[in-house]
Amino acid sequence: MDHPLAGKKVYVPAMAEGSVEAVCAAMRWLGIDARPTPPSDARTLELGGKYTSGDECFPAKVTTGDFLKIAQQPGFDPKRTVFFMGTTDGPCRFGQYAPFLRKVLREQGYGDIRVFSPHGEHGYSDFKDFDTAFVRTAWRALVSADILRKLLLQVRPYETEPGATDRAYHESVSDVCQTIEQSCSNTACQMHSLAASLLRARDRFHSVSAVFDRTRPLIGIVGEIYCRLNTFSNQDIVRRLEAQGAECWMTDIAEWIGYTNKEEVRNLRLAGRAHSWAMLKSLLRSKIQRTDEHALRALFAEDFIGYEEPSVEEVLQLAHPYLPFPGAEGEMVTNMGRSAYLAQHGVDGIVDISPFTCMNGVVSEAIYPKLSCDFADIPVRNFYFDGQQSDLDRDLGIFLDMARSYRDRKPFRRLYPQRFSLRASSRRIDPYVRGEHQAVNG
Repeated sequence: MDHPLAGKKVYVPAMAEGSVEAVCAAMRWLGIDARPTPPSDARTLELGGKYTSGDECFPAKVTTGDFLKIAQQPGFDPKRTVFFMGTTDGPCRFGQYAPFLRKVLREQGYGDIRVFSPHGEHGYSDFKDFDTAFVRTAWRALVSADILRKLLLQVRPYETEPGATDRAYHESVSDVCQTIEQSCSNTACQMHSLAASLLRARDRFHSVSAVFDRTRPLIGIVGEIYCRLNTFSNQDIVRRLEAQGAECWMTDIAEWIGYTNKEEVRNLRLAGRAHSWAMLKSLLRSKIQRTDEHALRALFAEDFIGYEEPSVEEVLQLAHPYLPFPGAEGEMVTNMGRSAYLAQHGVDGIVDISPFTCMNGVVSEAIYPKLSCDFADIPVRNFYFDGQQSDLDRDLGIFLDMARSYRDRKPFRRLYPQRFSLRASSRRIDPYVRGEHQAVNG
């Protein structure tokens, strides 16, 4: 396929394991050599710290360090390399990542590297040289990765064989990526193949031996999207919570895309373009995305009982008493609405993960006491990260003591999937009889 990025290597920041691999697979499906940035390490922080001033937020330091680490590899060819870095408007420093990266690369002699920056103004769908088929495929890839992460976090705390859930997860991510990369161009055919891949993933997770225990506290995870999802940036906080006896419910990436779609519609109306081709295109894209997401999540209806994802409209409605949209914007709004949703659905505590000095985290922290009071004093704790070491395990232990206390007195009922009523010896659940399952249409 003749494409401006053909013949170049495109590196995508590894914000979220599974998600980045799936998006890269969607790009390879288009004929583009896309790959995640290599795993972050001490060299990442060394390079990121060398070329940042400290005023930038932590994800900027990590992504800059990862990109510079690639640029310093032997045999690196800047003219045949593209760095993927999204951008947005508004006061959040994320909007400065792409121009800042271009500045650093230029100053270090890598000005030939192209920085590719889709914009949040259009729900990150303005891929210009990419066609609408890719945008839809990339969306399906993100939703599939969200589902696999959800399964991982649901099963891993209860496994009887350490590492079994991680193996099921990595095999499933590989399966989904291969399915996407080799899928047909017809949208219905592609959806059918992807659904089959996810059903295989469901079987892998069902085969993991696990003893599900209702006494484990369920912790909702919200916060800044990169720091929340990137295990290097947050010192693998989810695994640390699991090691101390918790289960975690992580906010998905799809929620943020849905929010940016709502923002696009609002901005078009403010600009007097309510009856325009751009508005029709935006509304149609949102409708198609919701349809695809519903079709893929429906495969796991039994697995996700009690873990249902809210619509963006519900999140914004729940946020309204605290940070009314559109008077307030950004992740602080979605974090507030999501936290209220999680509290209503029986979580035992909420953790907000943000970079140090993050505006969204600071504003949210100022309002969480009000939200906590409204939900019977549910414990809410902000954790900020800047690459420095702290006694994180101690702080998590204190928080989990509070969550266990709240669990014993909370007024909000939690629903449990069927697996919580089964013994490990009989925990294999197959709510979908293979012969009766209907094909999903795209």
